[in-house]
Amino acid sequence: MTSTTPPDVAARVEAYIPRFKLTRLLNQDQAGRRISLLGTVDGQDALLIAERAAFATDHAHLSVFPTTLTNIKNLGANDIYAWFLANSAPPPTNPDPTIPIPPDYKLNLIYPCTPKHIKKYSAQPLRIVTETPAIYTSYIRPWINRQREKGTLNWVFNIIEGRTEQEDVIYRETGEKDGFLLLPDLNWDRKTVGGLHLLGLVERRDIWSVRDLKKGDVAWLRYVREKLLDATVGLYDGVERDQVKLYVHYQPTYHHFHIHIVHVQLEAGATQSVGKALGLDNIISTLENLAGDEDAGMQDVSLTYHLGEASELWEKVFGPLKEGRVPDVGAF
Repeated sequence: MTSTTPPDVAARVEAYIPRFKLTRLLNQDQAGRRISLLGTVDGQDALLIAERAAFATDHAHLSVFPTTLTNIKNLGANDIYAWFLANSAPPPTNPDPTIPIPPDYKLNLIYPCTPKHIKKYSAQPLRIVTETPAIYTSYIRPWINRQREKGTLNWVFNIIEGRTEQEDVIYRETGEKDGFLLLPDLNWDRKTVGGLHLLGLVERRDIWSVRDLKKGDVAWLRYVREKLLDATVGLYDGVERDQVKLYVHYQPTYHHFHIHIVHVQLEAGATQSVGKALGLDNIISTLENLAGDEDAGMQDVSLTYHLGEASELWEKVFGPLKEGRVPDVGAF
């Protein structure tokens, strides 16, 4: 980026930065990627707001990026998924060699990845769709069933059944219906409390998504909600119940019911946006106020959310419906 500042002014203000003397940290947000510092420059109060710059996107830089990383430390691995912390190279000068240099990067590795992963992480136009009860029954439920038949939930069952990631399970309740476990989300660095992001995986396998929740599940949902909140505030000092948000995704990344638990200060990106996240309290209230008996549920309401044009649901269901064609369920 080319500066338009006159050279003499640029030289003067650039010299302020190394003369900044820290007084205290004022704030840390964007999951730790931006900090606000109070200090002084030449004896006068000054604020320094630092944010990690955007990645270079040219092929030359990206092709060597993995080889420039140092101090790569694995945080966990399950099936084809692994996540790490790492430093850029060369490492910054450490003023106190007794204090470890904090990592610059949080890395997720999917290996080997599938075409579905590639589509999910590729830039693509988004579309808003409304999934009616009829569309869910005729097309979405069969599509979800097909995904489960492909073994896409093996890594989830590995955790629940105690074969992998048991060192990451930070809380567990046992029971065929009431059992669940709590573990860090792979996108959390596991140390920034304001970026807290946990996952609550239920053990029962009859609930694939929010669509399977019924009025008869309200008491169970309230029980799980209370247990998740109790466990979270008990595990992390300084976190109070009214600083924690619980939500679920629709459509979720994987169709085994799970609840996201995040700190209220975690900045709401795409995963917490309208069209993706549904607040757990709102779901409970919706179920309580539905007409009908205990079997009435979320399968009876329309849900609006966004999809990428490269997603299977757009290509195989909503794209054809928009064009007036009948989706081919056999192609799922």
